[in-house]
Order: sequence, then C-alpha cells, then structure tokens
Amino acid sequence: MNSVQGATVTITGGTGSFGSTMAIDLLAKGVGGINIFSRDEAKQDAMRRRIDDSRVRYFIGDVRDADSVQRAMSGADFVFHAAALKQVPSCEFFPEQAVKTNVVGSYNVIEAAARAGVRTVVCLSTDKAVYPVNAMGMTKALMEKTAQAYARNNPNSVTTVALTRYGNVMYSRGSVIPLFIQQLRAGKPLTVTEPLMTRFLMSLEQSVDLVYHAFFHAAPGDLFVRKAPASTVETLARAVASLLGEDDPEIRVIGSRHGEKLHETLLSREEMVKSEDQGGYFRVPLDARSLQYELYFEEGETLTARLQDYTSENTDQLSVEQAKDLLLTIPELAALLERAVA
Repeated sequence: MNSVQGATVTITGGTGSFGSTMAIDLLAKGVGGINIFSRDEAKQDAMRRRIDDSRVRYFIGDVRDADSVQRAMSGADFVFHAAALKQVPSCEFFPEQAVKTNVVGSYNVIEAAARAGVRTVVCLSTDKAVYPVNAMGMTKALMEKTAQAYARNNPNSVTTVALTRYGNVMYSRGSVIPLFIQQLRAGKPLTVTEPLMTRFLMSLEQSVDLVYHAFFHAAPGDLFVRKAPASTVETLARAVASLLGEDDPEIRVIGSRHGEKLHETLLSREEMVKSEDQGGYFRVPLDARSLQYELYFEEGETLTARLQDYTSENTDQLSVEQAKDLLLTIPELAALLERAVA
C-alpha cells in the first residue's frame, strides 16, 4: 500500500493543529476512515461540526490510559501519534505530567498499535529532543528512544515504528505568530524573548508531507527530518508586522522563558554521520546493534569531527522579505490579509 486511499488512519491528539490538518488532507486523498483520538470533548465537538464527514470517528480517551488507546486502534492501517504535552514552560513546572503523557503515553500507543496489527506508526518529535535542556525536550527524547527500542527489540513485527522530528510549525496552536497578530491589532508592542534567538520554520502542510514521506518510506526505527530554513525571532516579528501594514513595529524584549535555547538543533552531528540525504529530507536509520558490543567496530569517528550539527543557526537564514513570502503560504494568514484588504 503506497497510498492512503481506502486506508484507516488513527490520529492521536487528533483535535490539535497537526491532527486536524492531517485529517482534512487525508479526507481529500480518499482515506477510508479516520479515528480521532483525544481527551478534549469540546475540541472534538468543534471538529465534528467543522468537518462534517461520516468517515471520521471520534474516540474520547487519554494516551495514559492503555485501554482507551486500544479501542481507537481497531482496524487502523496507519497511526500518526501527535498527542503530547508540548509547551516548554508548563512541562518545566510539571515534568512528571510530561513523563506520563510523552513517554508512558507513547509506549501505550506503540504497544496498542502493534497488538492491532497496524502497518506503520509515525511518532511526532521535536528539535527540542536534541541535546535537551528542558523537560519537554527530555521527554520527547525518551519518546524517540521508546519508539526505536520497539523497532530494535521486535525485528519481525508487522508494525513499522518510525519518527519525524520538526522545528517550529507556523500558525500551529501555541505558535508565536497568532500572538504577534493579536498584539498588532491591539496596538501593543510585539514581545520577543530574545531578538537573536533562531528557530526552524515549517508550514503545517509541510509537516503533513513529512508524515506521508515517513508512512511510505520508513524502515523500522527510521527518523526523518525535513530540511527547513530558519529566522531570528525579531525577523519573524518584523515580517508579520510588515504583512499587516506596520513596517516599523515597536518591539519589547521580555527575556527567555524557562528552558528555552538560543538556537535549536534538528540533527546532532552523530546523527548527521549516519544520515541519508534524500533531497528535501534527511533519513537517520536505526542503530540496530544488540547489547553485544564486542561484535562490532565503531566507524565514522573521524568523519564525525568534520561534521556540524544541523541547527537553526547554520541552516538557511530568512530575510524579512523571505519570511513574508513563507508566511503567505499559511492559508489562515492569507485569508486574514484578504479580509483586511476587502
């Protein structure tokens, strides 16, 4: 099966920005059915009204509850695991909650999918999982290890478990872009944490493309990263302001929040050594060695020293005009600007 046409897909965290965008795209591609799994009945009700399609079924539950997860896996061919605690500050204050959702919950999803005979599970990770300095990144790194451990320990499984790792997804829930728009409309200064802070930028549609790439090309334990440009937070703020007709916005620096880095990393240099350049993507295969390390000889050490991490500082940097062009690919922002002109 090299297409989702006629397939059944389960999306955990299905009412979030990733999940709802993925669901709309799947329906357009002729999917047979979608199981939306999440714990927020209000968001499910809103999504049910917004997407009026009998192919979509809704399951109330929590990834922490293995029984509720299992019910949502029934008949699924593919699983996209997006359910997570994603906000860096809240995970810093409640790290045990991040562990329960991001680590234990991910284990429950993978095990339930395997028991249901799912073809492929793609788990959503983040650049914050690389060299993590905050609880969210640490738990996402452990989620990655959980997925890879399943692939390593179950080489004959019918279920392929793979990973995608993202930077910032523009206009997703919790993104800074809607905040900038709200502040501009209210006549307030734009608040930035640190002007020179850089972040990878990707649209929701590009994130969906990465998931499809993983669905159809992954070997067990593979990690996929989409190549992406980056910009400083100040550049992004000025680009949003310029699109809304404000070329010299007032910018107020509020300082970094709990657990924030100046720059993010999508691939470590150790991963870059093993990676396969697939044009628009990097594929990092699973290290499938057993615990019998004496049977292997470690290669690539001299090459490692010559490579760099793939970071938001050394990737392509966007100018204000380039950031504006990228922002205009966001349907919600383009529609907002059209209404403003009308």
